Amino acid sequence: MSREMKFLIYCIEEYKLEKGLRGKQALALFEQSGAREYILACYEALHTVGKQYLMQDIDGFIRERQRA
Repeated sequence: MSREMKFLIYCIEEYKLEKGLRGKQALALFEQSGAREYILACYEALHTVGKQYLMQDIDGFIRERQRA
């Protein structure tokens, strides 16, 4: 498994815990919003930030996509 995929799984798991979601709910949200592709495309920048910033960034991305 690539380091990008491991990071994506980490992001989904942490987001799930932060938002009180089930795994399937979090995964569906990431797929519907395009967050999965965003995280993989921006891996080089995102994997260097702290967890709190990362969760805020992902949450902001998902919220923007839900408004569109």
